[in-house]
Amino acid sequence: MKKQLCLLFIVLSITLFSIAQKSKQHKINISPAILKDKIAGGWAGKMIGVTYGAPTEFHALGKTFEDSIYWKPADIIGSMWQDDIYVQLTFMMTMDEYGINAPAKKFQEKFAKAGYMLWHANVQARKNYYDSIFPPASGNPEFNSHADDIDFQIEADYLGFMCPGMPVTLSKMANKIGHIMNYGDGVYGGIFLSALYTQAFFSNNIPVIINQSLQTIPAKSNYAKMIKDVIQLHQQFPNNWRTSWKLIQEKWGNNHFCTAGDPFNIDAKLNGAYIVLGLLYGNGDIMKTLEITTRCGQDSDCNPCNAMAVLGVIYGFNNLPFAMKNGINNVADSLFINTNYSFNKAVENTYNYALDIIKNNGGTINNNNIAIAIQDPIPAAFEASFPNVFFDKTIPFNDTTNWHFNGNWNTRRRNVEQNKIIEQAIFSGNKNDVAEIGFIGTGINIEGNWLKDGGKFDVYLDNQFIRTVDTYYFYNKQEHENITLWHKTGLSNKKHIVKIIVRGDKKPESLGSNIYITKAVVLRSK
Repeated sequence: MKKQLCLLFIVLSITLFSIAQKSKQHKINISPAILKDKIAGGWAGKMIGVTYGAPTEFHALGKTFEDSIYWKPADIIGSMWQDDIYVQLTFMMTMDEYGINAPAKKFQEKFAKAGYMLWHANVQARKNYYDSIFPPASGNPEFNSHADDIDFQIEADYLGFMCPGMPVTLSKMANKIGHIMNYGDGVYGGIFLSALYTQAFFSNNIPVIINQSLQTIPAKSNYAKMIKDVIQLHQQFPNNWRTSWKLIQEKWGNNHFCTAGDPFNIDAKLNGAYIVLGLLYGNGDIMKTLEITTRCGQDSDCNPCNAMAVLGVIYGFNNLPFAMKNGINNVADSLFINTNYSFNKAVENTYNYALDIIKNNGGTINNNNIAIAIQDPIPAAFEASFPNVFFDKTIPFNDTTNWHFNGNWNTRRRNVEQNKIIEQAIFSGNKNDVAEIGFIGTGINIEGNWLKDGGKFDVYLDNQFIRTVDTYYFYNKQEHENITLWHKTGLSNKKHIVKIIVRGDKKPESLGSNIYITKAVVLRSK
């Protein structure tokens, strides 16, 4: 009996020691000054990176950017009107007004009513707000053809800055905000990129930071698969980023739902791959990382913006090159457009939010030390926006073999340059006028214009009513041409018929009831 009790005591002692050690290992100390400096480095990195790449944005589509890159610290002033920064500052303004746990609809409302222009998933989320489509439906692929776009990826940094060493807390916050405008890989981009910051507070080993952050998203997602491809290619070709870029482009670069059939690619995962490629091949060198990430092309201001922010957290603001720090300090109290935030205020408020999040997640704080309860990454739930969807063909509105228009439809002509007139769209505002298209495929994307005289139409698929769509858009004096009006995927691979019936009605603020159609994009499955 004594032996049994002795053995039980030993086992219990070992267990308690193990728990104590594990608990100890999962608490990391950081001084308040260093935490704040790293947050400042992250915000500065975004301002530096976005202005470094801004002149090259979308100048290289499906190819690398080979022209000279000119940048000087004085260019940092340009960050004041970059959506990479002002959108997420609007989200911070929402937190300031409604609290850190404000419902997603409040975040959507705040940025929907902000005075700046938006594009892609963000502009669809804004329009969805005014069409009474709220989160998470506003980012769902049924109501947002840009669900996999880069938007949340470029505006989720603040969440990572607030969650040092806490990727689980980050993921929970990102899941709410990300589904305002994105879904699936579009949300995973924001989670993964922000997770890089949570790890960068306590490590300067870039491959480790990337691998740890990869654990926050589901392994079977295309986003995770692409990042793993970049990691493997870096190991295979450690001294040749261009070879890795070429192989990534060949495998992943030519299919994206939002811009199917176009070399322009705003896909979150492809641009995320360029960020990781720049970080791995840059190996901690600031200028090398900026250059490689920019030369990868596509959204080449957003990508160096994210990559440089990771290095900013790793190094901290005080360890950045003097000229860069000086460039930031010269504009540190300037306000980003349509926000009440400056760099200094962003740093201060992010730091204060970080302290609250640390305390609420098992950490402790005193004047000289912050003890953070480190979290092991947990992958987000799996979801896919447009699985097994590939571009087949484009059918412009003037293809009378496939399109049939009944009623009083007119052609919209537009002067594009040097008195060159193009037929941009076909339109009608007359009640019960019909546009019909037949196609063989598993999906379709009907594109047209959102204008200040846009009206409503009813859409039918194979003679079944789907829903009413409103095409009015004139928020902040912004209109959109060649944008998705309605889309559908996951169909059986057979002949389908889409019928658009003009309702002849509109929102009170619209100047007309017109429906503008430019083309249909037919989709297939492999």
